[in-house]
Amino acid sequence: MALPAGRSVVFVTGNAKKLEEVVQILGDKFPYKLVSQKIDLPEYQGEPDDISIQKCKEATKQVNGPVIVEDTCLCFRALGGLPGPYIKWFLDKLKPEGLYRLLAGYEDKSAWALCTFAFCAGKEEPVQLFRGITEGLIVEPRGPRDFGWDPCFQPDGFDKTYAELPKVVKNTISHRYRALAALSEHFSQLNDASETKHGD
Repeated sequence: MALPAGRSVVFVTGNAKKLEEVVQILGDKFPYKLVSQKIDLPEYQGEPDDISIQKCKEATKQVNGPVIVEDTCLCFRALGGLPGPYIKWFLDKLKPEGLYRLLAGYEDKSAWALCTFAFCAGKEEPVQLFRGITEGLIVEPRGPRDFGWDPCFQPDGFDKTYAELPKVVKNTISHRYRALAALSEHFSQLNDASETKHGD
């Protein structure tokens, strides 16, 4: 279901930095106005897709309108994809140094960052998922500490961690950028289709 362009969509976050980054990445092509709203959602457990769908449905009920929720996972290959959706708790308790030390006994330091944006247009509507993945390595933390686990994730093809990369560069390779590109692409196609229909 397409929403009328210019309509506001609630992006569920209490983090102003995150809203700023998302708006910046989406750019002018995104047809809706994003407004942030902090909602306390239950901490669901399970596979990343299931968690995103449950979070999105719950947020749609609470907002009673269109919402976008984001879920981020950091998955270590040596640990079979963990911490995955539980990265927030691991980071909270262990800090970036501890995340790096988790892999001390393993040769494989590879990891992938997965970002899922879930969109739902309203209560009875289906949830749509948009995913982005960036492969990289878990390294000893380097760079500023203002963005979660960024100091210990070094994306493939770079010798700098997410934290050390200039914003402009990070925003073109990050898992969040890739998920938002998929989201943006979907909505611009919807918009083109509805403009074609109305333009006949």
